[in-house]
Amino acid sequence: MQRTEPAIREQRRRFLGSSLQWAGAILSLALAYPLFRFLGFTVKPKPRFVTVAAPLPLSGYHAERDFILFAGDGKPFAVCRTCTHLGCRVNFLEDKQIIECPCHQSRFTPQGKLISGPAKKDLTRFAVETKKTPEGLISGYVVTL
Repeated sequence: MQRTEPAIREQRRRFLGSSLQWAGAILSLALAYPLFRFLGFTVKPKPRFVTVAAPLPLSGYHAERDFILFAGDGKPFAVCRTCTHLGCRVNFLEDKQIIECPCHQSRFTPQGKLISGPAKKDLTRFAVETKKTPEGLISGYVVTL
């Protein structure tokens, strides 16, 4: 059985048509992939530097809107004031020496470690750099948020 010329042409057209459709689909996916990656990309914010002048109060801590700075006998450190449970602003209770969330009473150590409460994670710690005068006295603290 021999094929006729129009049947062979029709078969070629179908083959070329489906090949072009597949090539178009692959090209579309190849071009869409970077776009989808870009849409899911988030730029990390630049770090903020907050300077706290020394000396700190006799209590040894300083509370700002975003952090609590502790500078006692050891190396100074700062913890975030945003509770890891629902985002309330936590407070340092000086008499009990704990950090407590006023909304749901999650409690943390001054170092930010979770003690109790509905929160599941520790508070975020921030890097603190000590600024000194040429004489070696502490002139301030720089907290990197």
